[in-house]
Amino acid sequence: MSLQRYNENEEEGGVLDWTLYHGSQQTIPTPLFGVGNRFNDYGLGFYCTESLNLAKEWACLPDRDGVANCYLLHMDGLSVLNLLDGRYNILNWLSILLENRKFDVAAPIAAQGKKYLLKSFLPEYQSFDIIIGYRADDSYFSFASAFLHNTISLRQLERAMFLGELGEQIVLKSEQAFARLRFQEGIPAERSKFFKKKMERDSSARAAFRAYRQEMPTEDDIFLLDILREGWNDDDPRLRRRLPG
Repeated sequence: MSLQRYNENEEEGGVLDWTLYHGSQQTIPTPLFGVGNRFNDYGLGFYCTESLNLAKEWACLPDRDGVANCYLLHMDGLSVLNLLDGRYNILNWLSILLENRKFDVAAPIAAQGKKYLLKSFLPEYQSFDIIIGYRADDSYFSFASAFLHNTISLRQLERAMFLGELGEQIVLKSEQAFARLRFQEGIPAERSKFFKKKMERDSSARAAFRAYRQEMPTEDDIFLLDILREGWNDDDPRLRRRLPG
């Protein structure tokens, strides 16, 4: 089931099993709730994708093959926060990232910006069983950091989110969601092919971003400092747009 099919089925009131993949160094027949890295994009959880090829890329290390673990997730009764469905904006996504990932906020503008974004744009997300959202790979993380340090505009940040075509990630957050997950198979991922694809994707995104940063700001560009000075909040009409995806 694709993200589009999930949205359509949600509107129709139906339930489908969702095929998801998780890239890892080993086969994981039974993912464990409450373990892992709490500094991931959306905090502690089990991070998956709909794309088999992306899962293979995420699974591989420079010197090691990986495994794309395939699961079926039964969606009946699970609550879903979909950050890509048009009700949320890019500052909602960024504020969740700020709460979970480690950012350098030594600069005064970054420290003040982080505090303001968390106060004004952080959605309530911890109570959901599943989060669907943008994936902050290393290159994308650097774009978010540049916005936080007032060196790129909101427009540039939004454009940067198209780079690399990382796709969406689906994060299982609750014990109930973990219980609905059924392992199907572990699919080998060859590092000679998929680690190279991962690095090419990252390199392409960074190169395009460097080109964006050379552009002169327009008179309509909004920077973090403008948001702070003007006191933007979450219902500002300039933010009512779909997250790029």
